[in-house]
Amino acid sequence: MKLIAREIPLFVLVGVAATLVNYLAALAAQRCLGAGVLWAGFVGYLSAVGISYAGNSRFTFRRPLLHGPQFARFAAVSLAGLAVNLGLIDVCAHRFGWPLWLALVPVVLIVPAATFLIAKFWAFRAPLDQPALQGAAISPD
Repeated sequence: MKLIAREIPLFVLVGVAATLVNYLAALAAQRCLGAGVLWAGFVGYLSAVGISYAGNSRFTFRRPLLHGPQFARFAAVSLAGLAVNLGLIDVCAHRFGWPLWLALVPVVLIVPAATFLIAKFWAFRAPLDQPALQGAAISPD
């Protein structure tokens, strides 16, 4: 329980940073590049995914950054999150007629909560024979 109490605030901080980048990049893609809402959402996702992986790997779950199976699991979770993200944007913007800034609100509320649980218990899980990194949040691999 103590571990989760430490992980949740860190996940939130990393998530806020990634979400801010996602949100701003999506809006910039729409306004500056003339991208449609789905393309703008995709640009936002691409802009934030590296921040999410690196931050959660190193700080939240204290796992090695360069770990193939972990990255593959993260990629699966991330792509599922992208599908939900774009699905929500599509429904909210195209079916409900909301502007992009409002369509992004359910994205930033639903996707992070779901991805924390999946990341914690699957994507960044430590192998049984390998505990999470100990000590400082940043340590050599």
